[in-house]
Amino acid sequence: MPPINMKHEIKSKETIVPVIAPLKEDLSLDQDAVARIFLYLYANGATPFILGTTGESASLSTSFKEDYLRAAVANKPQDKKLYVGVSSNILEDSIAFAQLAYSLGVEDVAATLPTYYKLSEVQMEKYFLDLAEAIPNNLIIYNIPATTHMSIPLDLLDRLSYHPKIVAIKDSERSLERLDQSLQLWKDRTDFKHYMGWAGASAYSLLHGSDGIIPSSGNFAPAIYTEMCEAAERADADRANLLQKQSDELGALYQSNKSLGESLWALKVLMKQLGLCEPFMMPPLYALAIEEERALVEAFRALITNENIKLNLVNHV
Repeated sequence: MPPINMKHEIKSKETIVPVIAPLKEDLSLDQDAVARIFLYLYANGATPFILGTTGESASLSTSFKEDYLRAAVANKPQDKKLYVGVSSNILEDSIAFAQLAYSLGVEDVAATLPTYYKLSEVQMEKYFLDLAEAIPNNLIIYNIPATTHMSIPLDLLDRLSYHPKIVAIKDSERSLERLDQSLQLWKDRTDFKHYMGWAGASAYSLLHGSDGIIPSSGNFAPAIYTEMCEAAERADADRANLLQKQSDELGALYQSNKSLGESLWALKVLMKQLGLCEPFMMPPLYALAIEEERALVEAFRALITNENIKLNLVNHV
């Protein structure tokens, strides 16, 4: 096994937001909404990650993805980062999209396992190695059993972590045991990062060595997570845990008693209250009843008022 590079200094912890796919009523890309969302996220110290699970990537055509990628790049300040999902059931398509992203200046892309066939550990390893060897970008492996119905074993991830192009894991598996084991493996590595994709464990992961968090609630409340990262850098557990409580309350608003697809619609409803986007969904996902939307909006307004949650809106949003 190659020697492990140790983290001798405190590294800045990243808030990465898995951005929704902003749609117009005709289901085309809402270019103006992309600009508003990106302005909001960057102004609050967060980095956008497009075309992931929250971004409805599995339901989007190649042409839509290319339009979104170009719009995202156009709205990225020169000194800022952008993460792009390249997941597909077709390896060739993932490679081609990663190459396009690289040609537009995107250095870091993320990919899940393909989702149709159940894969053995040997097949998982071969897939990620083939992808990493074929693309010019850095590759972030994305583990999300909720959609792929497979969990990438930690010992496999550890082997892959020494590939020069495989630079990080985004892990959305909801297991504290797995999280603790992950941080034991990678918290002291400088050449491989651990990003927490389970929002409910954001503060815990940051305080115990994770390099960053990727919460969907960051679409409308990025400031909570950038402050949480700053608190973790100061080892201020009390502040980080207080912000985690706010995160949990916000997450419960649009996720409780809803399927993943329904929660993505609810997330867009909340973003509409901030003038960020409209709540149109790409089929097979659809809006819920108007009564549900009204109740969600009322609960949202009551929560941010009663809990004094600061959303840090910026001009032109």
